[in-house]
Amino acid sequence: MADDLELLLKTYEGRPAAVSGTGKDPVNVPMIRHWCEAMGDTNPAYRGPDAIAPPTMLQAWTMGGLSGHTGRSSSYDELLTLLDEAGCTSVVATDCEQEYVRPLRPGDEITFDAVIESVSPRKTTKLGTGYFVTTRMDIRVGPDLAGTHRFRILKYAPARQPGGTPQEQEPAKTPRRPRPVVNRDNAGFWEGVRRHRLLIQRCTACGTLRHPWLPGCNSCGHPDWDTVEASGTGTVHSYVVMHHPPFPAFTASDHAAGAAGPYAVGLIELTEGVRMISNVTGVPYDKVRIGMPVRLEFKEYDEELVLPVFRAEEGSHEGVSHAAR
Repeated sequence: MADDLELLLKTYEGRPAAVSGTGKDPVNVPMIRHWCEAMGDTNPAYRGPDAIAPPTMLQAWTMGGLSGHTGRSSSYDELLTLLDEAGCTSVVATDCEQEYVRPLRPGDEITFDAVIESVSPRKTTKLGTGYFVTTRMDIRVGPDLAGTHRFRILKYAPARQPGGTPQEQEPAKTPRRPRPVVNRDNAGFWEGVRRHRLLIQRCTACGTLRHPWLPGCNSCGHPDWDTVEASGTGTVHSYVVMHHPPFPAFTASDHAAGAAGPYAVGLIELTEGVRMISNVTGVPYDKVRIGMPVRLEFKEYDEELVLPVFRAEEGSHEGVSHAAR
């Protein structure tokens, strides 16, 4: 039987979260270009005088930035406040769904309305106990519906470990390294990694290789694909140096030189032409350079988790010029 809080939360279903919102900028070519470069999407439909915006950019045109949007309703804030007061003080975004009705083109001015579509009954998850809240945003150009974006969060009270504070680990137990998110689109990649094989998707229609794994080809749109196994060689295309406080799940062995402190994360360009992000190992973080040759290794962190990392080729850091990060 639903409790009083659940009944109260249900009264927010159907209430507006935003009314007559407007996009801060028209659909425009620079944003489309930046998006395609970030995603590695080379589809010709997104270039030229008849270009359209990538459909997955739907939400990007509605974002309000730090200053927010006019037309925001108080209902959504009231709902979140009720959940905070009930102890559901943590939040995590769980998923989103998009429906595309018509393409967006440079120059289109978008408007949108958002509604609190549903609040779930109380659910218990590994993170804790709370409620899933789903909002639906209808995005229009003039009177025409361009698409719908559903966004779902979990507002929850963090789970308590026996005899401890929320999410506190037992003193003698080392926290596990966070797991990658495995779904139906990338499950084959992670199964390959588990077997120490780095598999790259290949479109069976145009032969384009792609990474990360996608449900369809970003060059020709064809849905069918097979895989090729990477040779394991590549170079550092770009990199960052990570600085963060000690975290129990990440040990000294995670760092490039096997010591605590900063470590390098590289954007690796494989010999096959695709790029992927992973740790650069085998040299101190301050010796990593753009253009440095690297070779694939598989690192086993525990009985379940295997991750691909890239070890600098021996001596490669001696002759590579220092480029801007």
